[in-house]
Amino acid sequence: MSTQSVSTQRETNMSNPSVVLVDAYPSSYALVQAFLDSGCDVVRVQSTEEVPQCYRGAFDTSAFSDDIVHRGVPADTVRAVARHAPVAVVAAGEYGVELADALSEALGVPTNGTRLSPARRDKFVMIETIKAAGVRGARQKLVSDPRELMDFHREVGGRIVVKPLRSAANDGVAVCDTPEDSAVALKAILASTTVFSESNTAAVAQEYLVGAEYVVDTVSRDGHHRVTDIWKYSKMSVPGVRDRIAGGHLIAHDAPVRRELTEYAQQVLDALGIRHGPAHLEVIVTAEGPCLVEVGARMAGANTPYYAELGAGESQIGWTVEAYLHPERFLATHQRPYRLERHVSVCWPTAPVAGTLRSYPLLDVVRGMESFNNVEMFVRPGDAVVRTVDDSTKTLAIGFAHPSAEVVERDVNALCYLDGPEFYDIERGEETR
Repeated sequence: MSTQSVSTQRETNMSNPSVVLVDAYPSSYALVQAFLDSGCDVVRVQSTEEVPQCYRGAFDTSAFSDDIVHRGVPADTVRAVARHAPVAVVAAGEYGVELADALSEALGVPTNGTRLSPARRDKFVMIETIKAAGVRGARQKLVSDPRELMDFHREVGGRIVVKPLRSAANDGVAVCDTPEDSAVALKAILASTTVFSESNTAAVAQEYLVGAEYVVDTVSRDGHHRVTDIWKYSKMSVPGVRDRIAGGHLIAHDAPVRRELTEYAQQVLDALGIRHGPAHLEVIVTAEGPCLVEVGARMAGANTPYYAELGAGESQIGWTVEAYLHPERFLATHQRPYRLERHVSVCWPTAPVAGTLRSYPLLDVVRGMESFNNVEMFVRPGDAVVRTVDDSTKTLAIGFAHPSAEVVERDVNALCYLDGPEFYDIERGEETR
C-alpha cells in the first residue's frame, strides 16, 4: 500500500481513527483505554518476537483491533500497520521508541523521525547530542575496559555514576566512590542483561551530579511542548544501597524551580528531536543549574499519570490523546500551567531483606493516615521478596493526597519512620540468614 493511498484511507477513517501503540503492555494500558474512550481503534505492535523480561507475565490483548509482532523485517511490519491507516504511531514503552520512530516516519504520520532515534535510547549518545546543541550535560565517557574507566574516575575525582546504555528502572545504576568500585560496577554490567533482555556490551560513566532530582513529564505536538507535571524525588542511602529513589512529590505550578525546569526541558526536547508525543525527563538541579540525567521518549512509568491526575486533574494521558487527535485544541491551550487541586506524594518503601513475604504488619496504620489514598502491591503475602535496591525490586507504592501540603508531608514522614524491618514480616531462606 502506497503512502498516498494510506493517507487517503486515513482521511476517510477520521470518524473512527486508528492509533498504533508500540509495546503496549499492562503498565501502559491506561493510555490504551484513553484512546479507546476517544473512539479510536487501537492497534498493538510488539517490537520484539519474545516478550522482554520486564514485561513477562499474562496480559490481555483482546481490546486491540490487531496485535502485530515485529519479526525484524521493517517492510513487513510497515505493510501490516498500513492496512489500518493509522493517524498516529506512539511509543507506549521505552523499548518501543525506535520502532515507533521508524513506523511513523514510513507511514507519513506525525513523527520524531529516525535520524536522532539512537540519541533517544542510548544514554551516552543522548548526553553527547544535547551538549552538541549547546545544552548543558554531564561530563561522561563510553567505557568497556575497566582500566580505562578507572583512569576516567581518577581524572574526574570524587564520586561517579556507572550505568547501562539502554536499560531502564534504575537497572544496573551504580554510584561509585573509588576507581576500584567503578571497575566492579562495570564488570557487573557487562556480565548482565538489561531489563529488556539485551546484552550489555558497554556502559556510560558520568560525573556525579549533586543536587535535587526532578521529573519533568511532557507532551509535544509539532515541536510545541506541554509540561504536564513536575515531581521532586526524595532519596535514601543505606549500606549497600546508594541514592535509591524512595518517593516522588508533585510540585505546585508556582514553585520557584518550575520555570527553570520547564525552559531546560524544552531545550532538551528540541536537541533530541522530540517534536511529537510524550516524554519523561529526569533532571538534577545543581548549583550551576539543571543538568539532564536521562530522557525516555515515551509516557512516564510508575503509574505517574494516575497520581498527576489525582493532584492536578490532568496528566500526560489526556494531553497525549489531545495532541494526536485534536492538535488545534492542544496548540491553543498547551502553555497554560497545571494547577494543583491536591498535594500528592507517592512513596516506595524499602524491603530490607530477601525471603518469603508473610505480611505487611503496619500497613493498616498507614491506611489510617489522614492523607492516605491508595496502595499498589507489587509483592503480595506468599510471594518471594528481594531486598529493594532499585525500581524493579519495589514491594509497594503508597499514595498520599490532601488539600494541605503539611498533612501530606506529615504522613509521608510517618511512613518513613515506620518503614523498617518491622514493616515487613519476611520468612528468610537459609541462604539469606
